[in-house]
Amino acid sequence: MLAALSLSSLGGAAQNEKAPEGYTLVWSDEFNGKNGSLPDASKWTYDIGGSGWGNHELEYYTNRAENARIEDGQLVITARREAYTGPDGAKFSYTSARLKTQGLFSQAYGRFEARIKVPAGQGMWPAFWLLGEDIGSVGWPKCGEIDIMENVGKEPGINHGSLHGPSSANATSDLTATIALPAGQKLSDDFHVYAAEWEPGTVRFYLDANLYATFTSAQWPVGGTWVFNHRFFLILNVAVGGDWPGPPDGTTVFPQTMLVDYVRVYKRKN
Repeated sequence: MLAALSLSSLGGAAQNEKAPEGYTLVWSDEFNGKNGSLPDASKWTYDIGGSGWGNHELEYYTNRAENARIEDGQLVITARREAYTGPDGAKFSYTSARLKTQGLFSQAYGRFEARIKVPAGQGMWPAFWLLGEDIGSVGWPKCGEIDIMENVGKEPGINHGSLHGPSSANATSDLTATIALPAGQKLSDDFHVYAAEWEPGTVRFYLDANLYATFTSAQWPVGGTWVFNHRFFLILNVAVGGDWPGPPDGTTVFPQTMLVDYVRVYKRKN
Protein backbone atom coordinates (compact mmCIF):
# COMPACT_ATOMS: atom_id res chain seq x y z
CA MET A 1 0.00 0.00 0.00
CA LEU A 2 1.39 3.38 -1.01
CA ALA A 3 0.43 6.82 0.26
CA ALA A 4 1.97 10.15 -0.70
CA LEU A 5 1.95 13.69 0.65
CA SER A 6 3.42 16.82 -0.91
CA LEU A 7 4.16 19.94 1.09
CA SER A 8 3.85 23.55 0.00
CA SER A 9 6.62 24.61 2.37
CA LEU A 10 9.04 22.84 4.65
CA GLY A 11 12.29 23.89 6.28
CA GLY A 12 14.96 22.17 8.28
CA ALA A 13 13.96 21.82 11.92
CA ALA A 14 16.14 23.38 14.57
CA GLN A 15 17.49 21.15 17.31
CA ASN A 16 15.08 20.87 20.23
CA GLU A 17 16.34 19.55 23.56
CA LYS A 18 12.83 19.28 25.03
CA ALA A 19 11.06 15.92 24.94
CA PRO A 20 7.87 15.84 22.87
CA GLU A 21 4.74 16.23 24.94
CA GLY A 22 3.69 12.97 26.57
CA TYR A 23 7.11 11.33 26.15
CA THR A 24 10.21 10.84 28.28
CA LEU A 25 13.72 10.32 26.89
CA VAL A 26 15.16 6.85 27.53
CA TRP A 27 18.14 6.60 25.14
CA SER A 28 20.08 9.05 23.00
CA ASP A 29 23.35 9.84 21.32
CA GLU A 30 24.19 13.51 20.80
CA PHE A 31 27.55 12.64 19.17
CA ASN A 32 29.49 15.07 21.32
CA GLY A 33 32.71 13.06 21.34
CA LYS A 34 36.16 14.26 20.37
CA ASN A 35 36.64 15.21 16.72
CA GLY A 36 37.92 12.25 14.72
CA SER A 37 36.85 9.71 17.34
CA LEU A 38 34.84 6.61 16.58
CA PRO A 39 31.16 6.36 17.53
CA ASP A 40 30.47 5.41 21.17
CA ALA A 41 31.09 1.65 21.37
CA SER A 42 28.68 1.37 24.30
CA LYS A 43 25.87 2.48 21.99
CA TRP A 44 26.84 1.39 18.45
CA THR A 45 28.30 -1.61 16.74
CA TYR A 46 28.70 -2.31 13.01
CA ASP A 47 27.55 -4.50 10.20
CA ILE A 48 30.70 -5.25 8.20
CA GLY A 49 30.98 -6.74 4.74
CA GLY A 50 30.12 -6.47 1.08
CA SER A 51 27.52 -9.16 0.51
CA GLY A 52 25.12 -6.83 -1.32
CA TRP A 53 22.79 -6.98 1.73
CA GLY A 54 19.94 -8.54 -0.24
CA ASN A 55 19.71 -5.51 -2.55
CA HIS A 56 22.81 -5.92 -4.78
CA GLU A 57 24.42 -2.92 -3.08
CA LEU A 58 27.93 -2.04 -4.25
CA GLU A 59 29.65 -0.86 -1.05
CA TYR A 60 31.78 -2.66 1.51
CA TYR A 61 30.77 -1.62 5.03
CA THR A 62 33.72 -1.03 7.38
CA ASN A 63 34.29 0.03 10.98
CA ARG A 64 37.00 2.54 10.02
CA ALA A 65 37.03 6.20 11.02
CA GLU A 66 37.26 6.96 7.29
CA ASN A 67 33.66 5.76 7.01
CA ALA A 68 32.17 6.68 10.42
CA ARG A 69 33.51 9.23 12.87
CA ILE A 70 32.53 12.11 15.15
CA GLU A 71 33.08 15.67 13.92
CA ASP A 72 31.79 18.92 15.44
CA GLY A 73 29.07 17.25 17.48
CA GLN A 74 27.79 15.11 14.62
CA LEU A 75 28.11 11.55 13.42
CA VAL A 76 29.61 11.60 9.93
CA ILE A 77 28.96 8.51 7.80
CA THR A 78 31.06 8.78 4.64
CA ALA A 79 30.56 6.85 1.43
CA ARG A 80 33.80 6.78 -0.55
CA ARG A 81 34.80 5.75 -4.03
CA GLU A 82 37.98 3.76 -3.45
CA ALA A 83 39.52 0.43 -4.33
CA TYR A 84 38.92 -1.83 -1.33
CA THR A 85 39.67 -5.53 -0.94
CA GLY A 86 37.67 -7.54 1.59
CA PRO A 87 39.23 -10.22 3.82
CA ASP A 88 38.02 -12.89 1.38
CA GLY A 89 39.83 -11.22 -1.52
CA ALA A 90 36.67 -9.74 -3.06
CA LYS A 91 37.25 -6.30 -4.57
CA PHE A 92 34.96 -3.30 -4.19
CA SER A 93 34.86 0.20 -5.64
CA TYR A 94 33.01 1.85 -2.74
CA THR A 95 33.11 1.83 1.07
CA SER A 96 30.64 3.12 3.64
CA ALA A 97 29.35 2.33 7.14
CA ARG A 98 26.30 0.71 8.71
CA LEU A 99 25.93 1.34 12.45
CA LYS A 100 23.45 -0.50 14.66
CA THR A 101 22.44 -0.84 18.31
CA GLN A 102 21.89 -4.60 18.05
CA GLY A 103 22.85 -6.27 21.32
CA LEU A 104 23.26 -2.88 23.01
CA PHE A 105 19.82 -1.24 22.92
CA SER A 106 16.36 -2.16 21.69
CA GLN A 107 12.84 -1.06 22.56
CA ALA A 108 9.25 -1.89 21.76
CA TYR A 109 7.03 1.16 21.19
CA GLY A 110 7.80 4.82 21.69
CA ARG A 111 9.11 7.67 19.55
CA PHE A 112 12.29 7.12 17.54
CA GLU A 113 13.80 10.22 15.94
CA ALA A 114 16.99 11.49 14.37
CA ARG A 115 18.07 14.85 12.97
CA ILE A 116 19.89 14.11 9.73
CA LYS A 117 21.33 15.81 6.66
CA VAL A 118 21.36 13.21 3.91
CA PRO A 119 23.91 12.81 1.11
CA ALA A 120 23.08 13.56 -2.51
CA GLY A 121 23.67 12.04 -5.91
CA GLN A 122 22.61 9.24 -8.20
CA GLY A 123 23.12 5.88 -6.50
CA MET A 124 23.10 7.17 -2.92
CA TRP A 125 20.76 5.41 -0.47
CA PRO A 126 20.85 6.73 3.13
CA ALA A 127 18.58 5.24 5.78
CA PHE A 128 17.52 5.44 9.43
CA TRP A 129 15.56 2.33 10.35
CA LEU A 130 14.69 -0.39 12.87
CA LEU A 131 14.87 -4.18 12.77
CA GLY A 132 13.29 -6.71 15.14
CA GLU A 133 15.86 -7.94 17.64
CA ASP A 134 14.77 -11.53 16.98
CA ILE A 135 16.22 -11.41 13.45
CA GLY A 136 18.92 -13.88 14.48
CA SER A 137 16.36 -16.55 15.35
CA VAL A 138 13.47 -15.92 12.94
CA GLY A 139 15.21 -14.10 10.08
CA TRP A 140 13.90 -11.35 7.82
CA PRO A 141 11.09 -10.47 7.17
CA LYS A 142 9.58 -12.33 10.15
CA CYS A 143 11.48 -10.04 12.53
CA GLY A 144 9.84 -6.93 11.03
CA GLU A 145 11.37 -3.73 9.68
CA ILE A 146 10.43 -0.07 10.27
CA ASP A 147 12.03 2.39 7.82
CA ILE A 148 11.86 5.90 9.26
CA MET A 149 14.04 7.59 6.65
CA GLU A 150 14.90 6.25 3.23
CA ASN A 151 15.94 8.48 0.37
CA VAL A 152 17.40 7.57 -3.00
CA GLY A 153 19.49 10.01 -4.99
CA LYS A 154 17.25 9.94 -8.04
CA GLU A 155 14.42 11.30 -5.83
CA PRO A 156 16.23 14.16 -4.04
CA GLY A 157 13.11 15.68 -2.48
CA ILE A 158 11.26 12.55 -1.34
CA ASN A 159 11.39 10.62 1.93
CA HIS A 160 9.95 7.11 2.27
CA GLY A 161 8.49 5.68 5.48
CA SER A 162 7.70 1.97 5.41
CA LEU A 163 6.81 -1.16 7.32
CA HIS A 164 7.92 -4.60 6.12
CA GLY A 165 6.85 -7.94 7.54
CA PRO A 166 6.08 -11.54 6.62
CA SER A 167 3.35 -12.78 4.34
CA SER A 168 2.18 -16.31 3.71
CA ALA A 169 1.26 -15.31 0.18
CA ASN A 170 4.23 -13.30 -1.16
CA ALA A 171 7.02 -13.74 1.42
CA THR A 172 6.78 -10.07 2.43
CA SER A 173 4.00 -7.63 3.23
CA ASP A 174 4.51 -3.89 3.11
CA LEU A 175 2.94 -0.54 3.92
CA THR A 176 4.78 2.51 2.61
CA ALA A 177 4.25 6.24 2.26
CA THR A 178 6.19 9.19 0.88
CA ILE A 179 6.45 12.87 1.68
CA ALA A 180 7.80 15.32 -0.90
CA LEU A 181 9.44 18.68 -0.41
CA PRO A 182 8.27 21.61 -2.56
CA ALA A 183 9.52 21.45 -6.14
CA GLY A 184 13.20 22.19 -6.43
CA GLN A 185 14.04 21.52 -2.77
CA LYS A 186 16.30 18.63 -1.79
CA LEU A 187 16.49 16.77 1.51
CA SER A 188 20.28 17.07 1.23
CA ASP A 189 20.04 20.88 1.39
CA ASP A 190 19.36 20.94 5.14
CA PHE A 191 18.92 18.93 8.32
CA HIS A 192 15.49 17.41 8.89
CA VAL A 193 13.99 15.48 11.81
CA TYR A 194 12.81 12.02 10.80
CA ALA A 195 10.61 10.27 13.34
CA ALA A 196 8.27 7.35 13.95
CA GLU A 197 5.79 7.08 16.81
CA TRP A 198 5.03 3.42 17.46
CA GLU A 199 2.23 2.12 19.64
CA PRO A 200 0.50 -1.27 19.84
CA GLY A 201 -1.20 -1.70 16.47
CA THR A 202 -0.12 1.70 15.07
CA VAL A 203 2.96 3.36 13.56
CA ARG A 204 3.00 7.06 12.57
CA PHE A 205 5.67 8.68 10.40
CA TYR A 206 6.84 12.31 10.59
CA LEU A 207 9.13 14.60 8.65
CA ASP A 208 9.93 17.56 10.90
CA ALA A 209 6.53 18.54 12.39
CA ASN A 210 4.56 16.95 9.55
CA LEU A 211 2.62 13.74 10.16
CA TYR A 212 2.47 12.15 6.72
CA ALA A 213 1.36 8.57 7.36
CA THR A 214 -0.48 6.50 9.98
CA PHE A 215 -0.43 2.74 9.53
CA THR A 216 -2.46 0.33 11.64
CA SER A 217 -2.63 -3.42 12.00
CA ALA A 218 -6.10 -3.28 10.44
CA GLN A 219 -4.48 -2.02 7.21
CA TRP A 220 -1.96 -4.84 7.03
CA PRO A 221 -2.31 -6.79 3.76
CA VAL A 222 -4.38 -9.96 3.81
CA GLY A 223 -2.16 -13.00 4.17
CA GLY A 224 0.47 -11.09 6.12
CA THR A 225 1.28 -10.93 9.82
CA TRP A 226 1.63 -7.76 11.88
CA VAL A 227 4.87 -8.39 13.77
CA PHE A 228 5.39 -4.92 15.28
CA ASN A 229 4.85 -6.04 18.85
CA HIS A 230 8.35 -6.74 20.17
CA ARG A 231 11.70 -4.99 20.64
CA PHE A 232 13.54 -3.47 17.67
CA PHE A 233 17.08 -2.08 17.38
CA LEU A 234 18.27 1.00 15.42
CA ILE A 235 20.34 1.24 12.24
CA LEU A 236 22.01 4.18 10.45
CA ASN A 237 23.68 3.53 7.10
CA VAL A 238 24.53 4.90 3.68
CA ALA A 239 24.33 2.35 0.88
CA VAL A 240 25.84 2.87 -2.55
CA GLY A 241 23.89 1.46 -5.47
CA GLY A 242 21.43 -1.39 -5.28
CA ASP A 243 18.28 -2.48 -7.01
CA TRP A 244 16.27 0.57 -5.95
CA PRO A 245 18.60 3.56 -6.42
CA GLY A 246 20.65 2.09 -9.24
CA PRO A 247 24.42 2.59 -9.45
CA PRO A 248 26.27 5.88 -9.25
CA ASP A 249 26.99 7.54 -12.58
CA GLY A 250 29.21 10.27 -13.96
CA THR A 251 27.23 12.94 -12.13
CA THR A 252 27.77 11.41 -8.67
CA VAL A 253 30.37 13.23 -6.58
CA PHE A 254 32.37 11.35 -3.92
CA PRO A 255 32.90 11.31 -1.03
CA GLN A 256 29.29 11.75 0.13
CA THR A 257 28.38 12.20 3.78
CA MET A 258 25.34 11.69 5.97
CA LEU A 259 25.46 13.99 8.99
CA VAL A 260 23.53 12.91 12.09
CA ASP A 261 23.06 15.60 14.74
CA TYR A 262 21.40 13.26 17.22
CA VAL A 263 19.39 10.08 17.66
CA ARG A 264 16.80 9.99 20.47
CA VAL A 265 14.39 7.34 21.67
CA TYR A 266 11.42 8.15 23.92
CA LYS A 267 8.74 6.21 25.75
CA ARG A 268 5.18 7.29 26.50
CA LYS A 269 4.89 8.62 30.04
CA ASN A 270 1.78 6.54 30.62
